[in-house]
Amino acid sequence: MQRSIVNSYELRNDFPIFKKKINGKELVYLDNASTTQKPYTVIKSITDFYSNYNSNIHRAVYQLAEEATTLYEQSREKIANFINVRPEEIVFTRNTTESINLIAHSWARTNLKKDDGIAISELEHHSNIVPWQILSQEIGTRLEYVGIDENGFLDLEHLIELISSKKVKLVSLSHMSNVLGTIVPIERIIKIAHENDIPVLVDGAQSVPHMPVNVKNMDCDFLVFSAHKMLGPTGVGVLYAKKEVLEKMRPFMGGGDMIKEVFKFHTNYNEVPYKFEAGTPNIADVVGFGAAIDYLKKIGMENIRKHEIDLTEYALESILSLNHLTVYGPRDPNYRGGVISFNIADIHPHDLATIMNDHGIAIRSGHHCAQVLMQRLDVPATSRASFYIYNTKEEIDKFVNTIKEAGRIFKI
Repeated sequence: MQRSIVNSYELRNDFPIFKKKINGKELVYLDNASTTQKPYTVIKSITDFYSNYNSNIHRAVYQLAEEATTLYEQSREKIANFINVRPEEIVFTRNTTESINLIAHSWARTNLKKDDGIAISELEHHSNIVPWQILSQEIGTRLEYVGIDENGFLDLEHLIELISSKKVKLVSLSHMSNVLGTIVPIERIIKIAHENDIPVLVDGAQSVPHMPVNVKNMDCDFLVFSAHKMLGPTGVGVLYAKKEVLEKMRPFMGGGDMIKEVFKFHTNYNEVPYKFEAGTPNIADVVGFGAAIDYLKKIGMENIRKHEIDLTEYALESILSLNHLTVYGPRDPNYRGGVISFNIADIHPHDLATIMNDHGIAIRSGHHCAQVLMQRLDVPATSRASFYIYNTKEEIDKFVNTIKEAGRIFKI
């Protein structure tokens, strides 16, 4: 296996939060699947915007407004380039959740009808379940769940069977599980779906921050992801859709900037993507997201992926040697992201997280917004450690040693 060339020790100097002590100990941050830390360059870009460019965008001709608009649209171009699409195919939202809800509201309610099937999986985050449940309650569409095997892999035969049945009219899947780390063979799935004239929505919240994602090669119809999971600020999400699809979709919200002309009883909408960006957007944080994209591109997404494979392999080897510990998901780090969910005997995940916190280690405990998956695993919750570019093997050693200490405390 080719080893990582990412120097996590140097990169950590770019993140001010790692100067913080937790219970007198250095912070070991292992909750990156939830949100990532922010480098100085991102923080500075937001401060710089408010200090030197603060103005509303798309609405005025004075210099400050034009400069603010330029910065905002430059971020759109950076993000489009990052996933290899056109800038006008990038819609800014608040988060991945809002992006999926936008599709459910603006596309699905027009293109789907009663008894049409929507194929999702047992791996999904609640954000890719609840909007479709609401749609089913409102117009009578049907949810079709694709199962997983004992190793956390998608049941592709079942999915192909659903696609071939002609009853499914949309496939909506996570590219990478936020619990198991399972990487879904999404390009193969899209190809099969398109052969049956079925569009595919890809939840890239966990994949886009951690590996190269080329939408042109993938050929998905929709892709959604969030800034805060890839070094950017909270409050910024992305919806990609093919331009011709966006042009046919109705607006999600009405108001300023999404209009071309407003009359007493009708409105002519703005061109895409602005048709879907009603009101004053989160300008400063979109600019900050552009700085995050710059930072990630400088490192290289291929290098980030190699680094996480290296860390995940090391972590799996370490914890799988422990007694009374169950790890969920694929064992081969080439088929999973840098996410490890596990349980230790009868230690509740919240108790383990508390012990971890005493040692300055931040991990996630709970159902991870994936209760359908918890039901499939037959557990109420798991502990979860997730990695990113600034994590090191020494941090994993601290994490593993604290698991051992928890075992001693609970006498297992």
